[in-house]
Amino acid sequence: MIKTKIQTIDLRGIQPTRAELLQRIPRPIVNIAVASEAAERLISEVRLEGESALKRHAEAFDGVRDASIAVDASEITAAMNGLDPAVRAALDASIERVRAASTAQLPVPTTTSFGPGAQVHQRWQPVERVGLYVPGGKAPLASSVVMNVVPAQVAGVPSIALASPAQKEFGGRVHPTILAAAGLLGIDEVYAMGGASAIGALAHGVPSLGLLPVDVVTGPGNIYVAAAKRLVRGVVGIDSEAGTTEILIIADGAANPRFVAADLISQAEHDEAAASVLVTDSAEFAELVARELDELAAVTANSARVTEALGGQQSAIVLVDDMHAAARFSNAYGPEHLEIQTADNEAVLSLISTAGAIFLGPFSPVSLGDYLAGSNHVLPTGGQARFSSGLGAYTFLRPQQVVEYGEAALGDVAENVVALSGAEELPAHGEAVTVRFS
Repeated sequence: MIKTKIQTIDLRGIQPTRAELLQRIPRPIVNIAVASEAAERLISEVRLEGESALKRHAEAFDGVRDASIAVDASEITAAMNGLDPAVRAALDASIERVRAASTAQLPVPTTTSFGPGAQVHQRWQPVERVGLYVPGGKAPLASSVVMNVVPAQVAGVPSIALASPAQKEFGGRVHPTILAAAGLLGIDEVYAMGGASAIGALAHGVPSLGLLPVDVVTGPGNIYVAAAKRLVRGVVGIDSEAGTTEILIIADGAANPRFVAADLISQAEHDEAAASVLVTDSAEFAELVARELDELAAVTANSARVTEALGGQQSAIVLVDDMHAAARFSNAYGPEHLEIQTADNEAVLSLISTAGAIFLGPFSPVSLGDYLAGSNHVLPTGGQARFSSGLGAYTFLRPQQVVEYGEAALGDVAENVVALSGAEELPAHGEAVTVRFS
């Protein structure tokens, strides 16, 4: 039997500060700062050379020579016609649920009145154009088409472009299941390009392809995609740095060790750098999970990838004194996916402040969220959940305040405006008000 060799981090009997916890958190060897150097070079080449750089990168990274980058509408139609009926039904169900949950995120316009003729209106406007990235390297994530496109459509974005890597086994085309999912959602602007190169192309545009620059780039990917999104932020908006996946499970002796092991493995199969972390107050339970990991990892289809991920420095079984300590560790970690499987899930949930998405109870696995829970699976990684949120309709909306004052209402506050402008030594600000009454 293949042994997973997952490391154990023992925090029992100590009271680490938050800073000390951050130092003990298991993270992948390749960090985003290192990946940024490579991503910056690829983005620069795409910005300066356009289509020729994209084709060169496709050959180097995807093994596709002289790729046709812009996808013809006929390819999308053919992919839809060839889609497995069971997969189509599953995609339709996912679209329906994600659309319902995304619609619930739409903010309601409001008006604040300070008296007759003195109003501030709050409205939310969609961005004009977005670029959505869908991974297709180790796994063709057709579900990510749904997670990216549906909230953008719900927000009212009028122009949507989608990018996904060229697939060598499909003659340099985008994976047909990804194309079919795009077709089901009415997306006809699709490009066969991947990684940091695709992020750069979406942000800066490629004139020879007719690819116009976008306003916002969203979507998950590997560490290089996350680095690229960090680099183009400011040129465009981004959702979050949704890089290589991670799962943290808080569990105690009341949990089912086989469920927990299966969930850790489900995320480990994404990538050799994927992070799978169990935090528990029971050494006996930790041992049971470790045994289940060995058994299940040996027979899963992506066994080699899973074993490497579980044995990497980013994965661990963390032993703590109690559930309060478990929650403190989780909040410091800021997991992309947090599962809580304990004797009192609600009590543990009340201690949690930081997570991309939270899965409560033994029958709410992350896999459900990946496909059909209705929640969005594009989530911040690498601790970004401390200040970022998952993808939603709000990602594509901008709050705007509309100020509407009448003459009398302006007159009521004129003296205060003049006083403040004088205090800041900006008298013309006050004069712009008083001129209206002279």
